[in-house]
Formats: sequence, C-alpha cells, structure tokens
Amino acid sequence: MSLIKGETGDWEIVMGLEVHAQVVSQAKLFSGAPTTFGADPNTQVSLVDAAMPGMLPVINAHCVAQAVRTGLGLNAKINLRSVFDRKNYFYADLPAGYQISQYKDPVVGEGAVEIELKDGATKTIGIERLHLEQDAAKLLHDQHPTQSYVDLNRSGVALMEIVSRPDLRSSDEAAAYLTKLRSILRYLGTCDGNMEEGSMRCDVNVSVRRAGTSAYGTRCEIKNVNSIRFVRQAIEHEARRQIEIIEGGGTITQETRLFDPGKGETRSMRSKEDAHDYRYFPDPDLLPLVLKEEDVARWRAELPELPDAKKARFVKDYGLSVYDAGVLVAEQETALFFESVAKGRDAKQAANWVTGDFFAMLNRRGVAIGQSPVSAAHLGRLLDLIADGTISGRIAKDLFVAMEETGKDPAALVEERGLKQVTDTGAIEAAVRAVVEANPDKVAAYKAKPSMFGWFVGQVMKSTGGKANPKAVNDILKKALDA
Repeated sequence: MSLIKGETGDWEIVMGLEVHAQVVSQAKLFSGAPTTFGADPNTQVSLVDAAMPGMLPVINAHCVAQAVRTGLGLNAKINLRSVFDRKNYFYADLPAGYQISQYKDPVVGEGAVEIELKDGATKTIGIERLHLEQDAAKLLHDQHPTQSYVDLNRSGVALMEIVSRPDLRSSDEAAAYLTKLRSILRYLGTCDGNMEEGSMRCDVNVSVRRAGTSAYGTRCEIKNVNSIRFVRQAIEHEARRQIEIIEGGGTITQETRLFDPGKGETRSMRSKEDAHDYRYFPDPDLLPLVLKEEDVARWRAELPELPDAKKARFVKDYGLSVYDAGVLVAEQETALFFESVAKGRDAKQAANWVTGDFFAMLNRRGVAIGQSPVSAAHLGRLLDLIADGTISGRIAKDLFVAMEETGKDPAALVEERGLKQVTDTGAIEAAVRAVVEANPDKVAAYKAKPSMFGWFVGQVMKSTGGKANPKAVNDILKKALDA
C-alpha cells in the first residue's frame, strides 16, 4: 500500500480515471465529416456537427465496431442493447447545447485491466463501463485580444469514455494503468493514444482517506490532463492539497479542477455537477443501438494477440525474462520488430540488441521504429555475422554505428571496411607473443596475480584492431602465460 505521511498520520489516495479515447475512424460519430488532425479551423464540419436546424444524426457503424472491439480487448461485457442520451449543458464549444452520449445503458459494461507494478507484482484495475459519445468543439483564446474563436473541427468526433473503478492507489499505479490502456488501444487499432494531439485525454478523480479506513473521501475531478507525466503531477499535488485542508480543520468540496503544468498545481474550475444536473434523457433522433451476437463473435475472432498474451508467449517460446518481454510487447511495433530480428536466431541475444543498442539509437535520434535507419533485416544479419564468427561482439558494436550512419547492409560494410574477424591462429599467436615479450614485468605480475589476465587480453585485442577472435585469444594467451 502506498501511503502519504501527513502532519496527523498516514493517508491513502483513492482514484478512478475517466479516459476519453478518440476512435480511429475516417468520419465522425454521427456525420460523414472527416477527422484529420491539424486541418485548418472549421474545414471539417458538416451541418450535423454545426447543429443546424433540422439536421439528424446517423450512427457511424465503424465507430460502434471499434467500441465493441475495445470492450472485448478489455475483457468487458458487451451490451447487445444500448441507448444514446442527450447530456444537456450550455457552453460555447457545444453548438447544439447538448452532447450525444450514453448514460444508463452503455455499449460496454464491466471489464478489467491488469497492470504491472515496479516491484514486479500485478494488480487488476476494474473497468466500470465504456460508452460512446461525441466530442465538443474547441475554443481558441489566442487569436484576438478581446474575443474567443470557435473551431468546430472536433465537434462530433467519436470518443470512447473508459471509466475505471476507484481501484488506483498511487500516481505510479495511475501511470501504469494509462500506459497499459494505451498499449491495448494501439494493439487493437481503435485509438492511436496520442495524448499530445488530444486523441487520448484523462479526467482524474482524486480523494484521500486516513490509512486503515474504508469509507471514501470527497473526490475532486481534474479535467483533461493530456500526458502521463502531468497525470502523476496532478495526482500528487491534489492529494497533498486535500490532506493539508483536512488536517487544517477544513473540508473538501466536490468540484472540478484544472491542472496547471507550469505551476505544477491544480486550481478550481467549477462546482462538480452530478448526473441529474445534465438532465439526461434518451435522444429522440436515435433508436436504441441493437447488436447481433454473430457480429460480436466475429469481432472477437478478429482481435489481434494483445500485450498480456504476447508477453506470456515471449517468455514461454523465446525464454525471455518477464521484464524483457514486458518491454518488448509494450508497443506492437516493437514486438513485431523483435520477432523479425529473433526469427531463427538466439532470441535472448536479439532481445539484448533491440532493448540495448537499438533503443539507445532511437532515443538518441528521437525517432520511432518506422523512421529507424537500421532495419530489422539488417539487425538480424548483424547477429548472423556474430554467430558465424565473421565479426566479434566488439566489432559488432562499431559496425552497428556504421549501419546507423549509412543504412547499409552489415555484410557489405564488413567487406568495405575490412572488419572480418581474425581467426587465423598463427596471426593471433604472433600477436600474443609480441605482447608477452614486450611486457616481462606484467608477466611476472600475472604469475602473482592471475587477475592481470584481462590486461593482456586487452592488449592483444588492441594490437589486432579488435578483430581477433576472443575465444582464440583467451586460449592462446592462457597457454603462453602459464608456460
């Protein structure tokens, strides 16, 4: 249990997250308008999105399928009958004065996500529901000194709101949950998880209670946090704020708050609305959504191998550690890259190269796998050159750098640069003899202190430009020094 120490004792954080995930779809939830990110303001708006009189919504079947596939990926109950409701509130970015959402009868019911914690333990986080709803528009406050502009491009974009149970107890758990949820959505292809572009946003419900008590405290909702780092910061600040108020004799007021990344703190936005404040009622323009069991079964059969199943397979089939397997399956693109490199090769060696030199290169360049100058095929051929003795492990490191710089096949670079490993025992014996004869004092030191052996290995490798076969060097050097 993760506790926070206050002035009057220990406190526990209790959290639930509401994740708004934009559905991967070329059209909006109730209109045919496009959803391309970054388009000029008000260029992707239909009459439905603008709430013009007499315009009627028409459900996008693809968005429904995406929501169901997400529910299946979250091990959740799929409700064959669901209802779209009107959630009524006035705001300048909501043209109709209401949002079409789902309330009592969502398309997806209870599910679960298993997260991995830093100590290697796992924890199951309950999913309360997933419902479909349309996004609001966007207000632009920096275009005019005294006026705010409205961009309707996002109006009507399909969102999946994924509501967790209050099972989270620390910012680490919240970060692990969001990371795992984003990974599942990306594997499914139902949301790209790009928090920077706003296609995945998070509302964080935070409350605190004294350690050992079971009753929930009054919660505050932190709206629209758009990065996992900011979610961590918002949780930690808000928990401290609530503890200080309670310990100071005050009470927590249920409210909606915003997180200020610049100051690292939350601030009050408005009093928290309850469901009755929105006057939910079934949308009169939309019939209940009724799914066929055979369609749900087909979508289930089409699901890809998801992170947990892939991780278990990597441990079983490739003999990887749980940690390495977890790193490799976190992103589907990484898992595919690894399997391409490992096919027919030493899987553990492949994992070490992918999570070591390859990841370091991507981080250094600030690129994704798709932009890597080193392909899976070329990295695999590099491992082949090590395995067949063409190059040593030491030369392989230098060769990888050359592959990064040129994008060339490693075998071609070996030929161009004369990097073939020296396996001629005669040449190695000559190098060993030269080092031994040139350092009689070190030979004497070795006799008294065998740990000096590594120094001789280094000298021989240096004299051969790192090309000598390491095993041959060790064997020949051992005989020479022990003679």
